Amino acid sequence: MGSSKSSESNNNNTKNVDDWLPITSNRTAKWYYSTFHNVTAMVGAGVLSLPYAMSQMGWYWGGVVLLTSWVVTLYTLWQMVEMHEMVPGKRFDRYHELGQEAFGEKLGLWVVVPQQLTVEVGVNILYMVTGGKSLKKIYDTACPTCSPLRTTYFIMIFGSVHFFLSHCPNFNSISFVSFLAAVTSLSYSTIGWGASVHKGISPEVEYGPRASTQIGRMFNGFQALGEVAFAYAGHNVVLEIQATMPSTPEKPCKKPMWKGVIGAYIIVAICYFPVAFVGYAAFGNTVEDNILISLEKPAWLIIMANAFVVIHVIGSYQIFAMGVFDMVESYMVKGLKFAPSKILRFTVRTVYVALTLFLGMTFPFFGGLLSFFGGFAFAPTTYFLPCIMWLAIYKPRRFSLSWWTNWICILIGVLLMVLAPIGALRHLILQAKTYKFYS
Repeated sequence: MGSSKSSESNNNNTKNVDDWLPITSNRTAKWYYSTFHNVTAMVGAGVLSLPYAMSQMGWYWGGVVLLTSWVVTLYTLWQMVEMHEMVPGKRFDRYHELGQEAFGEKLGLWVVVPQQLTVEVGVNILYMVTGGKSLKKIYDTACPTCSPLRTTYFIMIFGSVHFFLSHCPNFNSISFVSFLAAVTSLSYSTIGWGASVHKGISPEVEYGPRASTQIGRMFNGFQALGEVAFAYAGHNVVLEIQATMPSTPEKPCKKPMWKGVIGAYIIVAICYFPVAFVGYAAFGNTVEDNILISLEKPAWLIIMANAFVVIHVIGSYQIFAMGVFDMVESYMVKGLKFAPSKILRFTVRTVYVALTLFLGMTFPFFGGLLSFFGGFAFAPTTYFLPCIMWLAIYKPRRFSLSWWTNWICILIGVLLMVLAPIGALRHLILQAKTYKFYS
């Protein structure tokens, strides 16, 4: 009798905690929430560097890498959506919970959590810098005669928004912010390729390799792989997004989630491929690492595009931060036995925003660092970790279509994980002399 009461009490406590945590507190999301959450998570400002990545790889390899990444990441995303409810009566609401099912309680945490945190915290710091730099670009373009201000000040202005937005309790409460972010990502992508079409192809445009030596070309290609991997880095919050949907045995949430994912990937294709191909066609091997920098005129269009980037990275920051908030708040409540409270939530989120803001201000060159560290984390969590989990859990027959498909994806992902940081490290060494703290 006593044991049944204690287990009932434990179940109630677990339910109370789940009802409080940001990922599981609200399961009323519609299928189209999944579309704009996934677009916001995936289409980062990284899309603007795709023409630059194309210029490092050339038409053939650039096209192959972009298209292969689109297909492989859509497949691994489908796997994660399928695995969310593969055990009857149980939902894997978080990436690390799926890892624990595949690799065991302890190993699953060690395999997934460090990589997931690297991606989420890394992206949040990068978006602090990106938001600040875009605000600075608006200031410089709108008032070319004004006295120049440090990027650090603009990062502080951008970061101040998150001290308010980060207190939205869960994913569904930021759905409007995410919707705006998804719309603006489509808007600045369209400006990127639309203005390139308007500019046209100059007679002096060249499509030869950027580097003059064979070694230089090879390392540039490796770096470009990292830039493409970063552009497809939305998988880290997929299960967390799916967890916000209602689900019953008769109507599992994988159907509306997959519907939303297909919508998101169509938008991703509309954003990525025109920007990459048209931007490269217009500027050739002289294209900047941000297509908006190559498009210097008209001023009003550059201001508008950068304003859209700012709105988008506000939404993206919140999507990735929500995963971190859930992880930290879960550990505080379940591991350290803190009582779920508004003060705990306020403290955790304020400290996190302050930390990412401080790191963004200190390292305004963080994008260069992220392409190095990101190669270790983006490629596994997006390209091949879902495939390894699929093989571990479903155990498809050896040499069957499923077995081959997963191993090919794993091979592509491992190559990315090894080669991308090599190219990024070389780029870091070459650029290090221009890096300044608090610039």
